Amino acid sequence: MKFSVGYQLMPDTDFLQTIISNKESIYEVYFAWDGFANGRNTTYIARDLPQWEASKQKMNDLALLSQNGINLNLLFNATCYGADSLSKSFFESVGDTVDYVKSNFGLCGVTTTSPLIGKFIKDNFPLINVRASVNMSIGTKEGMDYVAPYFDSFYLKRELNRDFEAIRSLKAWCDDNNKQLFILANSGCLNNCSAHIFHDNLVSHENEIRKMDNGYAFEGICRTYLSDVKNRKTLLDITNFIRPEDTELYEGLTPAMKLATRVSPNPARILKAYIENKKFPGNVLELLEPNHSHTLYPYILDNEKINKTVTDKRLIYSGLESALIKLEE
Repeated sequence: MKFSVGYQLMPDTDFLQTIISNKESIYEVYFAWDGFANGRNTTYIARDLPQWEASKQKMNDLALLSQNGINLNLLFNATCYGADSLSKSFFESVGDTVDYVKSNFGLCGVTTTSPLIGKFIKDNFPLINVRASVNMSIGTKEGMDYVAPYFDSFYLKRELNRDFEAIRSLKAWCDDNNKQLFILANSGCLNNCSAHIFHDNLVSHENEIRKMDNGYAFEGICRTYLSDVKNRKTLLDITNFIRPEDTELYEGLTPAMKLATRVSPNPARILKAYIENKKFPGNVLELLEPNHSHTLYPYILDNEKINKTVTDKRLIYSGLESALIKLEE
């Protein structure tokens, strides 16, 4: 299995070197660009650097990845661009950015939530693969067909991650229509989250929001929900992550699995679990984005104690009673 990995600027080179040392298993590295809203926080979270210096380091990192033959995928995956969404100046900025990245580092793909950005890329950069973001929650043939003119590939709706029957059906449609289907492996999002769109929109506008005198802090409905012990009883049923041990079940169903690593405090650990070791003897919550380790503390979800049942139709995780372990305080 190959993996699509999210770039994050780090205070050391461990993450970058882990990517490079495993480049035969890396399908691509995806990354956001400064000045554009995106589906996660800025790339400067883990490093206390002036923006110009961080930007310079990011350029050096992208150049190194490119020199090592690793494909790059540029993100325009915010769920809202506000007043810029349809403006000519916005699309000029998108075009200038794509042209710059393509010319300086090479660019194989663009991932976006906007059908119009998809159309713009296909009209102006026909050799670049355009992928529908996982934030679009596409999980039906109709959903893919509606926007087929704008996208070459699609991320599967998270909630279908363990549904082999649905995945095979959607892959068959993709094969028939010269498209590809990708899967996000380590999402910590709760299935069918009612506040998902609201939260994604907040993230899209976070640079504006942080400048305001805000009345509330919002960390996500998932954290509030899982803070209540009684709501954890169905944790394995209401999540959609795929363990490192189980990615081999998806061979032939997807060209690559996406690993969310852009905001993890230890992205190298995620890569080592999924790519190098193909297993993880620890708290599986630490591999997920969002990471619910702090929310469930002093409990951990012991990955090795999760039971797995594989049928022709589904991958099923069970055994929460023995896997959810309370640490000694």
